[in-house]
Amino acid sequence: MTQRGIAGPVCNLKFVTLLVALSSELPFLGAGVQLRDNGYNGLLIAINPQVPENQNLISNIKEMITEASFYLFNATKRRVFFRDIKILIPATWKANNYSKVKQESYEKANVIVTDWHGAHGDDPYTLQYRGCGKEGKYIHFTPNFLLNDNLTAGYGSRGRVFVHEWAHLRWGVFDEYNNDKPFYINGRNQIKVTRCSSDITGIFVCEKGPCPQENCIISKLFKEGCTFIYNSTQNATASIMFMQSLSSVVQFCNASTHNQEAPNLQNRMCSLRSAWDVITDSADFHHSFPMNGTELPPPPTFSLVQAGDKVVCLVLDVSSKMAEADRLLQLQQAAEFYLMQIVEIHTFVGITSFDSKGEIRAQLHQINSNDDRKLLVSYLPTTVSAKTEVSICSGLKKGFEVVEKLNGKAYGTVMILVTSGDDKLIGNCLPTVLSSGSTIHSIALGSSAAPNLEELSHLTGGLKFFVPDISNSNSMIDAFSRISSGTGDVFQQRIQLESTGENVKPYHQLKNTVTMDNTVGNDTIFLVTWQTSGPPEIMLFDPDGRKYYTNNFITNLTFRTASLWIPGTAKPGHWTYTLNNTHHSLQALKVAVTSRASNSAVPPATVEAFVERDSLHFPQPVMIYANVRQGFYPILNATVTATVEPETGDPVTLRLLDDGAGADVIKNDGIYSRYFFSFAVNGRYSLKVHVNHSPSISTLAHSIPGSHAMYVPGYTANGNIQMNAPRKSVGRNEEEQKWGFSRVSSGGSFSVLGVPAGPHPDVFPPCKIIDLEAVNVEEELTLSWTAPGEDFDQGQATSYEIRMSKSLENIQDDFNTAILVNTSKRNPQQAGIREIFTFSPQISTNGPEHQPNGETHESHRIYIAIRAMDRNSLKSAISNIAQASLFTPPNSDPVPARDYLILKGVLTAMGLIGIICLFIVVTHHTLNRKKRADKKENGTKLL
Repeated sequence: MTQRGIAGPVCNLKFVTLLVALSSELPFLGAGVQLRDNGYNGLLIAINPQVPENQNLISNIKEMITEASFYLFNATKRRVFFRDIKILIPATWKANNYSKVKQESYEKANVIVTDWHGAHGDDPYTLQYRGCGKEGKYIHFTPNFLLNDNLTAGYGSRGRVFVHEWAHLRWGVFDEYNNDKPFYINGRNQIKVTRCSSDITGIFVCEKGPCPQENCIISKLFKEGCTFIYNSTQNATASIMFMQSLSSVVQFCNASTHNQEAPNLQNRMCSLRSAWDVITDSADFHHSFPMNGTELPPPPTFSLVQAGDKVVCLVLDVSSKMAEADRLLQLQQAAEFYLMQIVEIHTFVGITSFDSKGEIRAQLHQINSNDDRKLLVSYLPTTVSAKTEVSICSGLKKGFEVVEKLNGKAYGTVMILVTSGDDKLIGNCLPTVLSSGSTIHSIALGSSAAPNLEELSHLTGGLKFFVPDISNSNSMIDAFSRISSGTGDVFQQRIQLESTGENVKPYHQLKNTVTMDNTVGNDTIFLVTWQTSGPPEIMLFDPDGRKYYTNNFITNLTFRTASLWIPGTAKPGHWTYTLNNTHHSLQALKVAVTSRASNSAVPPATVEAFVERDSLHFPQPVMIYANVRQGFYPILNATVTATVEPETGDPVTLRLLDDGAGADVIKNDGIYSRYFFSFAVNGRYSLKVHVNHSPSISTLAHSIPGSHAMYVPGYTANGNIQMNAPRKSVGRNEEEQKWGFSRVSSGGSFSVLGVPAGPHPDVFPPCKIIDLEAVNVEEELTLSWTAPGEDFDQGQATSYEIRMSKSLENIQDDFNTAILVNTSKRNPQQAGIREIFTFSPQISTNGPEHQPNGETHESHRIYIAIRAMDRNSLKSAISNIAQASLFTPPNSDPVPARDYLILKGVLTAMGLIGIICLFIVVTHHTLNRKKRADKKENGTKLL
């Protein structure tokens, strides 16, 4: 066992003990919203710097949260309310009566206030990228929604809307309406409106006014021009996730009011569970109890905070460990790039270094020109010390000393901590770090960096990065490129277009193409780094064929970097670069390209990479996400590739998908996802995501998918229809994109423990199927789903187990006793392929169904679920539950009875025809006999 393995548990125990001791005294700002004594503390609402200053915005935010607090308290049966709220004011606002920020920033906000960037529409919106019962990312309000009182007619009061969105964000419940499927056919063959609860009443309205239901339904299709208008006065008290705007609605749908048949997102994502069932199963409700008495909670308190001057201090390790694997060189190259290109103008920057002791290398210096940047670069360390011991606390102490000289405190400052040393005494400075008000971004180099290093970032809300000792890794530059000012102003931030590295053989070359799309191009930089004393031979071609050579680049032979700044706006199109290794030995050549937005009215395409959990234990998989957007519009059909670098071993690449299957919860929401479980060793892993998009493929979604508060088109009151103003569309303007685009972003780091040495046993089952759908056509039922893999969403599973039941409780709680469907002839396909399976429910069962209460259920509704198995009989979790109605068309008999009646009718008709024919023959024969008799009689008379 390594020294790290022996000392780790002891140090971690001491660290955790210290955290527990401090928890009652110091706020855990990096941990987000906390629930204590029934009240939520630390809710952060941030206003985007692009929003014009308006004091009414602050007043309306306060009113919204205050109303929401009391509404939420009653809706949760006296369980939770909002106690402490912080509103982050943009630095661009001029009023000076705000407190100074500590660790708060726009990127950490739970609620953001910003425009759609040119699109018209004011839908409140919550970004949910995980499954049922999982927290979302943020709530989004537009300034117009918060300022325009006319919108409350369609959405309801702002406080009610906030509770609707809070339930999305905090508890992972989903909408109970469906604009795409406004009606459905229930288990009794009746056409119903999609709603929850079913007790909410209203009338059908055609083009000319109220009309009966049958006028709006043609061959089971909803007639265009028809809608369903709800009554303004209702007796129903649920549900907030359906129509929070109704005055009678004060509750979430529970087991008794939930409409399981409605084709809404809540039923699909949560396997027909009610919103209240999901909410009460949350950690908030497990750790709190209803408040006693009848008194209401106190109203929320608000703190208005604003960022002051931007202050950054680099805290850099110079111990002897930094001499290994070119760590110091990589630090020099990345820090120079950060100081020359990334850090924003007017920022105050200082530099400290440390080994066993700390040292101030540069006091705070404000960046106002390129010369200021060069001066700071000159203070970067050029050598390492002879000491192997490191004292991270000593380095941070010097860093605080530097930044506190500006305003007396470290509030709102940023520390970029870079180290490769194993410091077991980090806990000694934990109280100072927590109370400093500074945010610490940590960059760990190599496998020997302190195991508790990332806790400093976690507790202060900072980012965490890892740089492996891989010669062609660009992780250090990627980390510095990801660190921004945190203001939320995407028009001022650098966008990374390219990051690649390769070990190039002597007299060979690295050649590639970078796509410059028309949303970027300002302040474009091409950076080239190398290992040996002289630069490679560089050739760069712009889209018009103009050539740039090595002598056009600004070189730093000490740090082995060459950079080219493109004046004005770089031409859109394909830029091709070639790096020739002119040396006699193999060396790592690397390229990074960054740019800024080209148009202040058009947001650039961006990618944000992150993981669900940054610390886990084998065999838990890592969920990797990449949020690809332009403004708030999802970018579809992109090629998104994740690169994961372990502490030792080769990098692993993985294609991320936005297909609504496996790790990806919602299809076409711009969030590309995948399971990662190819763990090579214990320790840290670095994540980077590349995005490429072809210009020939549809790029932007036409609307924002996901969770929106419902806009009600109108109401009926006393028989009169009162329509609201038409809801503004959030559709986008189509813009021609000739070149596609490319983006790169670091996703930080994560750590894994418990990885076994040697070959891994098969412990990874197929992933859960989350998109099972059922459609019935006459006597047959057709199921469709996305195939899982042998291991999660990779490979090919071995078999499927499909079961069905007339009882939802039966298939939810006791899947194994539900009716088994014969799937012996159905072999799973490769992961990601759409499966379709049709069967007849009457003939494919293998025996009677066991109901939980022992009774026989007579229902037209049937519930179906599925799970997959691999070759070692590892089973996936049970899928989402699909449902279908087994019925025949209206006013018709069941299929078997109908066939019998048809047969009976045919035989009866044939019998009647035979009788008639016999009657005709007999009659004809009788008449003929009578005629012959008459003739004979007449003849006799005549004689």
